[in-house]
Amino acid sequence: MVSPVSTILVTGGAGFIGSHTVVQLLKQGFRVSIMDNLDNSVIEAVQRVRRLVGPQLSNNLLFFHGDLRKMNDLENIFSNSKFDAVIHFAGLKGVGESVAKPLRYYDNNVAGTINLFEVMGKFNCRKIVISSSATVYGQPQKIPCVEECELQAMNPYGRTKLFVEEIARDIEKAEKEKEWRIILLRYFNPVGAHESGQIGEDPRGIPNNLMPYIQQVAVGRLPQLNVYGHDYPTRDGTPIRDYIHVMDLADGHIAALRKLFATDNIGCTAYNLGTGRGTSVLEMVAAFEKASGKKISIKMCPRRPGDATAVYASTEKAEKELGWKAKYGIEEMCRDQWNWTSNNPWGYQGKH
Repeated sequence: MVSPVSTILVTGGAGFIGSHTVVQLLKQGFRVSIMDNLDNSVIEAVQRVRRLVGPQLSNNLLFFHGDLRKMNDLENIFSNSKFDAVIHFAGLKGVGESVAKPLRYYDNNVAGTINLFEVMGKFNCRKIVISSSATVYGQPQKIPCVEECELQAMNPYGRTKLFVEEIARDIEKAEKEKEWRIILLRYFNPVGAHESGQIGEDPRGIPNNLMPYIQQVAVGRLPQLNVYGHDYPTRDGTPIRDYIHVMDLADGHIAALRKLFATDNIGCTAYNLGTGRGTSVLEMVAAFEKASGKKISIKMCPRRPGDATAVYASTEKAEKELGWKAKYGIEEMCRDQWNWTSNNPWGYQGKH
């Protein structure tokens, strides 16, 4: 079993999912080093994580300002600490931005991950949980998506996740005798925030995802929510997604980590992390209105290229093999998201 003092490197640990996972890791007795270039995150998130876990546990947290694309940064971190495993969140995540700036995405998400694999191999650390995405399924042939579905990303962001998965599978196969243990976690749509309202999602610029967009409309930072596509063959014409509470997702990473430590021959295995339930965009808006008591002004817009009609997860494999299941529904997601937003209407930085 995992020894209570395992040391975990968390790349992108200052970001939305990373920061929530770091809280859970520290609470469960892990030592954690965060590596983040703060491209789409802020150091304030790390300071709040320290406050949340208290002085004693925050002694087990180190922060390195570093970039996966710089081999020197990686070598420095690995030569200063011995890591038992890596949780790899670092990367860019905007579908629309990836279509406009594909090279930026390939450089960050693919080249950065290749460097990480190289340095891990060099320093003899071969256990990694990788942040993948439901975008690797593209427009699935059937739903719910099972892990064996055909993979066919529909945009550059999705392709970066798919290529990273393929690279992971190739490395594990090529270096069988070195016993890489790799878990690929395909997230569906992470939302919500820590129940304290102290940490949450704080994207720079115009948000790419539905919930941060709704929250910014709710506090008056944006005038209205653009709903892309209202003529889909769904119950209300808007696309259907599987939203998952970020704390459920954080716990999913710890379940995956424990699986890596406990399983010799896991190889390279993928798991969906979702709730297994589909919620439409308009249903999510209604749930947020109920949680916040605010009316969200919406504007119906044409479909966006590259958006799928309906995507939700089959979660059986994660339930069976990781012993993990999502606990929270959309009411809790919206409640915690609103708690974070109403406490931090301008995110971590306050209003500039």
